[in-house]
Amino acid sequence: MSSSRRSFLARATAAGAAFTLGARPLAALSALRARRHVAFDVVIRGGTVFDGSGAAGVEADVAITGARIARVARAIADRGAEEIDARGMAVAPGFIDIHSHGDGSLEADPRAESLVRQGITTIVVGQDGSSRATGAPRTGDDPGPESFAALFKSIDDLRPAVNVASMIGLGSVRSAVVGANNRPATPAEITRMTSLVERALGEGACGASSGLEYTPGGFASQDELIALCRPLAVRGLPYATHMRNEDDRLLDSIDESIAVSRGARCPLQIAHLKTQGPRNWNKLDTVFARIDAARRAGLDVAFDRYPYIAYQTGLTNLFPIWSRDGGTAAFLARLDSTGVHERIKAETLGKVELIGGWDNVQVSGVRSEEDRAAEGQRLGRYAQSIGRDPYETAVALLKRNRGSVNMVGFAMSEENLERILAHPLGMVCSDGGSFAIEGTARRGHPHPRGLGSFPRVLGKYVRERKALTLQQAINKMTALPASRVHLRDRGRLAEGLAADIVVFDPERVADRATFEEPFQYPIGIGVVVLNGVIQLRDGQRSSSPTGRALRAAAS
Repeated sequence: MSSSRRSFLARATAAGAAFTLGARPLAALSALRARRHVAFDVVIRGGTVFDGSGAAGVEADVAITGARIARVARAIADRGAEEIDARGMAVAPGFIDIHSHGDGSLEADPRAESLVRQGITTIVVGQDGSSRATGAPRTGDDPGPESFAALFKSIDDLRPAVNVASMIGLGSVRSAVVGANNRPATPAEITRMTSLVERALGEGACGASSGLEYTPGGFASQDELIALCRPLAVRGLPYATHMRNEDDRLLDSIDESIAVSRGARCPLQIAHLKTQGPRNWNKLDTVFARIDAARRAGLDVAFDRYPYIAYQTGLTNLFPIWSRDGGTAAFLARLDSTGVHERIKAETLGKVELIGGWDNVQVSGVRSEEDRAAEGQRLGRYAQSIGRDPYETAVALLKRNRGSVNMVGFAMSEENLERILAHPLGMVCSDGGSFAIEGTARRGHPHPRGLGSFPRVLGKYVRERKALTLQQAINKMTALPASRVHLRDRGRLAEGLAADIVVFDPERVADRATFEEPFQYPIGIGVVVLNGVIQLRDGQRSSSPTGRALRAAAS
């Protein structure tokens, strides 16, 4: 940055103190414009504007009218009803989280505090093979929407503080049609599942996802996945896969993912690419080589990653997938089954050894009040503190919580993480939920990625580690994911496009959430604008959320 820009950055915090909360409803802004004889609803002045394309930033003003960007120019003389002094700040398109689970708590907490405070304006959900809609009739006690049309209407009615796009989860589709059992789908079932994918895409789903380490999605064959992904091809939408394995059989899983993309003739998005377990860290060069070879052969392959060396999943994921056949009740019964439980234990201990032992497993969430003391604890140390064997402690937790125990596993390489984030095909994601430091959205002891991913990339990996440039990082958070899932008017800062904008201090932005203390918001995110309305300004939140459902544009 230039010396003059650095002097602005030195004053950015003081300038921020002059911000006033300006998230008035659009009708009120229009009336205010008429009284003041101003031309725009909002004008953001003097910031370094990054358009999302990967180009360097330029000093410019940005004007907003309604929900659209009205003008981007070196200097805009006309006033706005709301004026934002962004001198010394970066001005970018709102961040798009291409792999999010932030919809899980939106109904209870539509303010989406941890998302907005990261600068995220759009989340892409329906990940890891699980979506809230499938198109199939609901069974049992599930009250969720059946169709994507109904899902999107419910989001529009909710008016959350972020936009929401969704993939269709192929695991959810399999559950609705085939059930929880480990068996091949019949031809009739594949036809039925494919029709559900077709319907979802027709209603605006932005891709299809699989979770092949989870049940029942992991019971799908490669041929089944190809059949279900064929409807993606004509639309150019991606198959986003949590692969079958991310450690010892990583390369086989890369090959399978590419084979599905080739067979279905659709783009491939490898979710949260990682090399898990120290003995697999040296495989990254081979992973990149196979992806490059697939692209040279004409396939559209890309990937995403969150900026942490630990993952989060269910504690059941340490146990072999065959032991989870038939659902939770069947799995828990097998843990006591003579002749089976010893095999389950041996394979589970092998998985734990792979990631470095029980102290690399942190309990991040339980259902039972009886086990709240375990949240945030490393399982090995926790078991020792209560005088129990770690494996037996894990089994007891699963039994008391009916299989609903979340964990964080520390298993990845920092060097590999930097290389994945910096790779031209890599995008930034959180793979996290939506939380708040107080209220109903403060729950469990979550992975800090749900509160800090995007500021962490900007602070640690851009400013401190210099693993990638600021414009590269912004591109990986905006235009690149928007183009991947066909959100045509998002991800770029240009006239006529949606006014989703984030203003942040590149010299100060940083995450504060940690594995020990996750409930801390980031710093350095000054302003967040969603569909033309200010949602965050100087730490204060709007009372007028303007989020809506986003449907994938036609190819």
